Amino acid sequence: MKSLSARVFLLHSALFTIFFVGARLPASASNQLSVNSYQLSEEREQGAGTSWEQLPHTTPDYAVPMRRTPPPPPASRLPTPPISLPESKVWVIKNNSQQPELQSYLWLVNNQRQDSRQSTLLLAQESNQQVIAKNPKPSELKAFNEVIKNSSAIKGLFTLYRQKDTGKIYLEIQPQQFNKNFLSTMTMEAGIGERGIYSGMPLQDFLFYFQRVNNNIHFVVRNVNFRVTPGSPQTRSLTRSFSDSVLYSIPIKSIHPQRKSILIDLGDLLLKDLPGLAASLSTQLGTTYQLDENKSYFGSTKAFPLNMEIESVYGFSYGGAKNTATPNLMTLPDSRALTLRIRYSLSELSANSTYKPRLADDRIGYFITAYQDFAIEDRKEPFVRYINRWHLEKQNPNAKLSPPKKPIVFWIENAVPLEYRDAVKEGVLMWNKAFEKAGFINAIEVRQMPDDAKWDPADVRYNVIRWINTVDGFFALGPSRVNPLTGEILDADILVDASFVRVLKQEYRRMVQDSRAQPTSVLSQMINDRSVCNSGFGRGFGGQGGQGGQGGQGGQGRQGGQLPTTNYQLPTTNYPLSKLATEYDLCYGMEAASQFDFGSLALTLFQNITPNSDKMQQYIHQYLRLIIAHEVGHTLGLRHNFRGSTQLPPNELNATKITRDRNLTTSVMDYLPPNLAPPDREQGDFFPDSIGSYDEWAIEYGYTPTTAPHPLAERRFLDQIGDRSSRPDLAYATDEDRFDLDPDVNAWDYSSDVLGYSQGQLDIARAMWKKLNRRYPTSGESYSNLSELFDRIFLHYLRHTYYATKYIGGQSFYRDHASADNGRLPFVPVPVAKQRQALAVLEKYVFAPDAFNFPPELLNKLAPSRWVHWGEQAVMSRLDYPIHDSIYALQSLVLRDLLSGDRLSRLRDIELKSQPKQALTLPELFTTLQNDIWIEVLNPDKTPTNISSLRRAVQREHLKIMTDMMLRKSNVPEDARTLAWYNLRQLREQLNKAVARSGKLDEYTKAHLAETRDRIAKTLDARVESR
Repeated sequence: MKSLSARVFLLHSALFTIFFVGARLPASASNQLSVNSYQLSEEREQGAGTSWEQLPHTTPDYAVPMRRTPPPPPASRLPTPPISLPESKVWVIKNNSQQPELQSYLWLVNNQRQDSRQSTLLLAQESNQQVIAKNPKPSELKAFNEVIKNSSAIKGLFTLYRQKDTGKIYLEIQPQQFNKNFLSTMTMEAGIGERGIYSGMPLQDFLFYFQRVNNNIHFVVRNVNFRVTPGSPQTRSLTRSFSDSVLYSIPIKSIHPQRKSILIDLGDLLLKDLPGLAASLSTQLGTTYQLDENKSYFGSTKAFPLNMEIESVYGFSYGGAKNTATPNLMTLPDSRALTLRIRYSLSELSANSTYKPRLADDRIGYFITAYQDFAIEDRKEPFVRYINRWHLEKQNPNAKLSPPKKPIVFWIENAVPLEYRDAVKEGVLMWNKAFEKAGFINAIEVRQMPDDAKWDPADVRYNVIRWINTVDGFFALGPSRVNPLTGEILDADILVDASFVRVLKQEYRRMVQDSRAQPTSVLSQMINDRSVCNSGFGRGFGGQGGQGGQGGQGGQGRQGGQLPTTNYQLPTTNYPLSKLATEYDLCYGMEAASQFDFGSLALTLFQNITPNSDKMQQYIHQYLRLIIAHEVGHTLGLRHNFRGSTQLPPNELNATKITRDRNLTTSVMDYLPPNLAPPDREQGDFFPDSIGSYDEWAIEYGYTPTTAPHPLAERRFLDQIGDRSSRPDLAYATDEDRFDLDPDVNAWDYSSDVLGYSQGQLDIARAMWKKLNRRYPTSGESYSNLSELFDRIFLHYLRHTYYATKYIGGQSFYRDHASADNGRLPFVPVPVAKQRQALAVLEKYVFAPDAFNFPPELLNKLAPSRWVHWGEQAVMSRLDYPIHDSIYALQSLVLRDLLSGDRLSRLRDIELKSQPKQALTLPELFTTLQNDIWIEVLNPDKTPTNISSLRRAVQREHLKIMTDMMLRKSNVPEDARTLAWYNLRQLREQLNKAVARSGKLDEYTKAHLAETRDRIAKTLDARVESR
């Protein structure tokens, strides 16, 4: 038997854990308890007194006190067991009294004779029985009928009582509904139509349960991230290790005398800021809005047997400091106040006995429901990952092709314009071809919402394609609601902003961004995160906040260069609305609208297609069909696939015989631009007219039924599908793969030869600039429209210069699993010949003296808009177009990207990963760039020529980058610093010769050459002194 001191130590250890954790005893754990039970309870209401552990003896002879350690009391002071207690309650003996008292928290201690380990906590499983600490006295609560007086009852999942005069709603919770899982989904039913606060936007989904504690009801969000296999001993430790989240404690208003149901004021829950809107609005709008409960109330309320639909109307008032200006929101008549409508969908999460979760495979792109299972000790990691998918079952399980028992049904909202409904329907039904690979016919159906429908599009029982209006959205997205325990998709909607088919007039602004001291290149962030997409990854446009300029770079009289950008802002935090740019694909719709607009301009310039022509209607139809197909793919569980566009070489993209047979892409889950034929080629399909081979393969993996009894038993069958991933037409790469490394993984591109495709797009942009000058503005049109079109082409040009930079130090990355049949390694460096070709493209289109030759007439047409009213911001800076700054910014971004620390480190590493002379070395990169940029100086046989202002700017930028490397102002490998020193010494020697021959050059060039030489000399001297 253990010594008394050992027992005291064990009990004090248990007390420490109880103090911070505590747990509820499930009803199933106690039918008939006596003082012989091995229990020890913390008194939570009364700090005094002593609680005792009754040790496992038939006749107790001593007990150990919890809070102090005096000698054991005499046996005569202990109760004489056994004392029978009522069933289904938790009782202990305390305060040295033989009278049992009802307790709400209980610590179960293992039999210390048999188990010397620390005491364990029994996990409270979901129970239909409440645990009540103390019933309130009748005088403390109003009578049930008195509280609901003058109310109408709304019966459903919960019974609601809505008062007719005040609109207040009471919620009745039955005893069996406590500690039971329910699913809450939140949707922004009405927003303000700008800055990401849009109607129909999904907010949060989570499991919750009601728990009674004394005279309050706790609203608790269930922690589903950590689980153990039912029956596992680790169940006892789970709840004391990972907490649920108690969001609200709601006072009990009344208790029904017969039903024992509990009544609460629903306003204490759903008129509070449960979605976290105030924090999101602060991030979205850049100022503080506070929830005003006096302006908040309940809207429509509907109850059904398995779900409830409750609309909360939230009034917000400006709450910023007195000396700060209120935001200027163009859609509000007065920005000091706004109203949001939130729809809460509360539903019962009933167990689906026939649904079987499916394990995920990282070679195939599905959204995932993941958790950690601590009962699995023979795995390399504790995570279990299920794909998100619908529950489809065959009507005839033995048939090769069978209709589903319950198809996936999408409703087209009655607000969708008639002329677009066919395109929407085609985009949805496109996916039935993929489901045939999984054994289903007509797995998806499309139905039209009647004009007189009695149901609401936000009702979670309906999957609706909705048509909404914003002033700055131009988006489409496809959110879905998922069972957080199994990954089963329960509901999905697709939101389409009507703006994209209107005149896509975007408001541009100019920003200066710094590329210094950024671990990821600014150019990469600009292209991948441009406009709203930047905030989805928590980064600002071009870096962290756009710090400072580059030291008067280029001598343009401004803080660096300027580029046209869109004026979107979204949150960078984890508040509900921050999910828009990532999980809910807001980036796609917004940038797709910009791509659509660019394609429209190209068709107008090259093919004279007018807005009302049949060709333009075909273009719009194909575009909308693709948008819908992409978003439906998300609602089926699929992630992006940015290798989907790498199907065909550039010369086959407009060959319709090929594209109709093999398709334009392997996946509609890529971000696909308009397929524009070069001016001298016949135009093919603008967008894919079908899903691709990857899409079919992914659906086959996710939805093919099996007879396996559990998910692990499907593993071999699923691996056979996944092992086909090395096929080129099944290649997969998603969002986290498209930054910097792999030149074939991009958004808004086509072709198996991205470099060749991008070069063609750069030629198209140049041709468009030339035609722009001759064609625009049309008679009677404002010149400001021409400025916007010029910017649109400029951004397209920037994007495709970025794609060329990815080849320098690039590597192909594959998700293949190791196998005897596939010898491909995860990383394959880009061939050195391809890297040199990319450098040549950049020299021609970015750094060459004639890279940007715009007619003066065109530049003098680039006027700003002069409208000043709501929705239009006056231009208060330069009125003329800052062409030097725009060109310099593009050149600077590309140059800094090529010489970024990440790229130089990768190039250095690739030398070790490649065979001799099969890698692009740092010396070759440094020499190539210096020769391209300083060609007027480094070509001694060439007659001295004047250096243009654009060339002088990029040369100063190159000098700045080299100087920062050498003086350790930038984070680059040491070899790069040494090469910067070596190249500057060579350049100084050539500058000495150039200055000596500069007699006939203009003053700009003479001053530039002399100043550059002196700056290099001072830099080299400074390095020597620092050593």
